[in-house]
Amino acid sequence: MVTEVFTRKYCDPHAVRDEKVEATEVVQFAWDGTVREVDSCEECKKEYETQFEALVDYSRPVKKRRVTKKSDETSADETSAEA
Repeated sequence: MVTEVFTRKYCDPHAVRDEKVEATEVVQFAWDGTVREVDSCEECKKEYETQFEALVDYSRPVKKRRVTKKSDETSADETSAEA
């Protein structure tokens, strides 16, 4: 009777070359408008990151700081007064 089943994930880029290297990382990329994942080893992940730009998460909007002219003028006056 089998109580537990252990499955190993192998690095997909190495599997193409008929090599079995255990996967420890996941590489994300966009394909056909969806985000896909590929199992990879640390070496392949570093190679991928050097070749391509990482995907940006646009799910949360980036908040920009509002800078008013008054605050810029007062900070400039304060720095010149300290000198």
